[in-house]
Amino acid sequence: MSENVTIREARAHLAEVVDKAEAGEVTVLTRKGKRVAALVPIEVLDALDEAADELAAREAERHRDDPTVGMAELLADLFETGARDGGGHTAGDAA
Repeated sequence: MSENVTIREARAHLAEVVDKAEAGEVTVLTRKGKRVAALVPIEVLDALDEAADELAAREAERHRDDPTVGMAELLADLFETGARDGGGHTAGDAA
């Protein structure tokens, strides 16, 4: 279960909010009534990071045997496409 607090309340009572996170509680921060962030126990963040790493590894493994392109070919294709589309700006060009 999580508690919603405004950013102003969290700032005024930051030590207490951090203590709650250390105790395993989640605090959701709100701005103008909208949920914008959460202060979570570090174990939750670590678990999310590990899950994201695992998903990325699985995705990479699924594409292990896909054809590859060398850097030279990739750059040549990018520059060719940019020039053809009118997007081939150089460092001296005005943005």
